[in-house]
Amino acid sequence: MDKKRLAFGKENFILLFISIIVIVIGFIVMAEGKFSEETGFDPSIFSTRRILIAPVIIISGFGLVICAILKKPK
Repeated sequence: MDKKRLAFGKENFILLFISIIVIVIGFIVMAEGKFSEETGFDPSIFSTRRILIAPVIIISGFGLVICAILKKPK
């Protein structure tokens, strides 16, 4: 019996899995902290971690997805 060839190799799937983890970590970093209450305003929503670091992590995760898709399997 012939083995079916997949579009991605083992390394591609590993990179894809790692990139999904990086994206999820970025969203977790963005969502951390106190939640806003109806009665008051929480200025921590404008912290550097939420508006600068987390989006960079998420965008790098999506960049890793692109690399995982474009990498030629061996």
